[in-house]
Amino acid sequence: MVLIRSSGTSSGAALLAELTHQKESNVRQRLREWCWDAQDKAGQQRQEVVVVSCFAPLLSWVLSWWDPAEHRLALALDATTLGDRYVVLAISVLYRGCAIPIAWKIFAAQQQSEWKPEWLALLECLANVVPPSWLVVVLADRGLYADWLFAAIRQLGWHPFLRINANGKYCPAGSSQFLPLAQLAERVGCHWAGGVTCFKNKPVQGTLLVAWADGYADAWLILTDLQPHQAQIAWYSLRAWIECGFKHTKRGGWQWQATRMTDPRRAERHWLVMAVATLWAVSVGGEVDAQLPASTLAPLPRPLPKPRKRSQPRLLSCFRQGCLTILAHLLNHRPLPLGSFHPGHDYFY
Repeated sequence: MVLIRSSGTSSGAALLAELTHQKESNVRQRLREWCWDAQDKAGQQRQEVVVVSCFAPLLSWVLSWWDPAEHRLALALDATTLGDRYVVLAISVLYRGCAIPIAWKIFAAQQQSEWKPEWLALLECLANVVPPSWLVVVLADRGLYADWLFAAIRQLGWHPFLRINANGKYCPAGSSQFLPLAQLAERVGCHWAGGVTCFKNKPVQGTLLVAWADGYADAWLILTDLQPHQAQIAWYSLRAWIECGFKHTKRGGWQWQATRMTDPRRAERHWLVMAVATLWAVSVGGEVDAQLPASTLAPLPRPLPKPRKRSQPRLLSCFRQGCLTILAHLLNHRPLPLGSFHPGHDYFY
């Protein structure tokens, strides 16, 4: 998959057959059956890949290659679609402008499915993987905010960092009066942080971080359980990296938009291959990125990120850099690089 820059079964089978001197049709059939349920395979002893059993090992794999001096981790929750065929709920590790999927659920776009049990199940799969001493921040956009999600993240010992809408109310710590959230974000340049109880109907206690930077359409309102002096609202900019991860899954990388699979269970197994390929490519590319001079990296804004139109992004993403580095090792007859994770200066700035 890394070499052909595609997740297509037919393309992968063609390359593997050429490399291993096997019949292309045989290799293709084995790759197809790897994604099937057990009952769809011939034979009494056939088994199927249980994808959910791989989520915790995927996260453990990332942590085993993580910089031992860095005990902070940023995760993002988000949903993406594949046309009118699939909806994907994904949890990803955020790293150097990229995202590595570690847990996901795929269902048909036409299927009426409640997201709450799906998100709770995905989070539960990752319980007890990260050492308790680590700082784990979980970011999600406005469309995913819910009081039960805030509570579920905290139950894991992690810290929610959830963006909320400004159309609710909040009660400052030490007060009994609920005020409109919109009053905290009335104009560009405003910023505020403090302990609050948010929302009158389903109250949640925590810290509210508010800022409206020049060049943004509206303000950020972030609800977290961290104390005001422990968190920086600029951390929320890391959430955008999961969008880059979805791009790498599709046209920017593995070309998943061209899949002809129609069964969500098979697609979930296919995603496992893409997740491992992404982990490998990004870890290798991140090693190269960590050694590049600072002038090739986006400038680090404080305390808020500047609008994207004014930033200078990396010349190559860690994903693209990793794929090229792996290819160069093969062409030069060098051992394949395994990679490691070095979060760098743009992580939790």
